[in-house]
Amino acid sequence: MEAQQVAEPRLPGGATPTEDLPTRVKTVADVAADHAIAVDSAARFPAEAFHAIKARRLLGIQVPKALGGEGVGIGEVADVCYQLGQACGSTGMIFAMHQIKVACVMRHMGENATLQQILRRLCAEQLLLASSTTEGQGGGNIRSSEAPVEHREDGRITLERKASVISYGAYADGVVTTARRAADAAASDQVLVTLLKSDYTLTRLQGWDALGMRGTYSEGYTLKASASAEQILPEPYENIHARTMVPFAHLLWGSVWTGIAASATAQAQAFVRNAMRRGGQLPPGAPQFTRALATLRTLRGMLTDSLRRYEQCMNDPQALAGLDFQTLIAVTKVEASELAAQTVMHALRACGLSGYRNDSEYSIGRHLRDVLSAPVMINNDRILANLAMPVLMSPMAASLHD
Repeated sequence: MEAQQVAEPRLPGGATPTEDLPTRVKTVADVAADHAIAVDSAARFPAEAFHAIKARRLLGIQVPKALGGEGVGIGEVADVCYQLGQACGSTGMIFAMHQIKVACVMRHMGENATLQQILRRLCAEQLLLASSTTEGQGGGNIRSSEAPVEHREDGRITLERKASVISYGAYADGVVTTARRAADAAASDQVLVTLLKSDYTLTRLQGWDALGMRGTYSEGYTLKASASAEQILPEPYENIHARTMVPFAHLLWGSVWTGIAASATAQAQAFVRNAMRRGGQLPPGAPQFTRALATLRTLRGMLTDSLRRYEQCMNDPQALAGLDFQTLIAVTKVEASELAAQTVMHALRACGLSGYRNDSEYSIGRHLRDVLSAPVMINNDRILANLAMPVLMSPMAASLHD
């Protein structure tokens, strides 16, 4: 069965909005928040939020101005993810995954005219890109691909891969996917291919009924594609993975999780304030609000520092390949996912039964279920195991200033 596109009219291109970016983001976040409960309960794509995102032209904000975008940096993109994560975790995560793919294409397309034109179309038509990096038995090992790109004599390529997950695949306007470079290539010899909706078909393999992040609609599909060979990014995926894919993923995902944690903490704050107004004294769970606030501040500080470190070296391949940076960015993902979950748990305990109930104005249920996806999106144990050998021989810091 082929996946169906969302039944919503394509927004036309047009002039750049006169509203500044913060105003546009605030408008979108309000829409996302209004529909977050419905999106979660029905496990459906957040259509209203993405209609607003396209109308406010947020999908191409990091694309260079020369190609029709706004040229904003990763720090600003991360802040949009944070604000959308506060409103609706699924909306924030979809936006983050799209921006990760845009960054990969933008930073590694070189002078490829075909890929430049795809980015122009993305900005003009507000195209939403999905990601396909998990496959078959490999699961979350995105540095291994089973399906190869098949090259034809007419300059076109074909690809068929069984993707265990393509989040919001049925609603995307394109897919950026990993694949083996050729049939005789090793599983780790990968390329990244940018496909538009007309280049592929999706056949559903499995549905999506998950604990949280239900609006990401992360079904599995068989992807069959036929496209121009020019739609393959010229750099090996190995480079794209280390320099862009992993840093952007961990920083933008972390921003979404931090937004969820901030929203839960705000719920706890409102509950404690209301209890004080009504009873004149702190409720029993008030100390847990203090703990939520403390862990949230730690989380925000850690994420901000990692963003700054990446911005300083993001155009230095040697620094990006170094053990120090690779350890930093991997640990950022692990720490962000675990601190966010801790923060939400503190917020839940601060609200007590009111936070536990799904029918309460102070409910933390959706926040908790969404943030519990964080440690298993590229499993933390996999990340830590991959780090174990490289860091084993690293010296311990002799000073606080080292």
